[in-house]
Amino acid sequence: MNANAKIAVGISIFSIAMAALEAAVVVYLRALYYPEEFTVGFRLIDESILLVEFAREAATLVMLISVGCIAGKNFNERLAWFLTSFAIWDISYYAWLKVFIGWPATFLDWDILFLIPVTWIGPVAAPLICSVMMIVLSIALLRTDLTVPNTVWALIFAGVTLILFTFTRDYAGLIISNDLVLDYANLLQNEIFLEKAAALDPKPYLWKIFWTGQVMFLAGIVLLWRERAGSSRRLSPT
Repeated sequence: MNANAKIAVGISIFSIAMAALEAAVVVYLRALYYPEEFTVGFRLIDESILLVEFAREAATLVMLISVGCIAGKNFNERLAWFLTSFAIWDISYYAWLKVFIGWPATFLDWDILFLIPVTWIGPVAAPLICSVMMIVLSIALLRTDLTVPNTVWALIFAGVTLILFTFTRDYAGLIISNDLVLDYANLLQNEIFLEKAAALDPKPYLWKIFWTGQVMFLAGIVLLWRERAGSSRRLSPT
């Protein structure tokens, strides 16, 4: 087993175990705040608990980033291992939820994906597809010693931006359409936000924009592979 394979095994074990902890916390939160049926509508959670939840999500990112920093020797490797850990964690998180509470029933069930800086929501299939693409990008990064061209980063960044828009559109739109941007820091005390968010019925998911983002993301990966292949040909003896 080569060095990368050993690292991948270690990261996989860590990410799967971490996902079990994350899923357990979500099981508790749903039992407390969504005892009848889970929806992506906002529930009036005690502000101190919500701040703890924000801290937990931030800590999750710090842990995953730390894994990448420890495992990688350069920027490409660190990013690759971070993405690998994130993807395995995300996939395993939904697997654990299925084991613990039998949810999601289908890949099209909607979920609250993240809370920072605004609530992200979307069908379960969407983050799972993103996780697969992150693994593909990780493999490409681990197999190249090149400095990644700016064009590749531009395509990936543009794709990610479109995908994030599909996740944040509903809650960001709610805040903007009700002129609540300037009151962002006090949303939990804003009666208009609480009323609108509690009754939130998400619009149809923007699958066309999501897939456009995925195509741009994949185009960046393909371009990276082509750059690597071209570099290999130039360096190979004639």
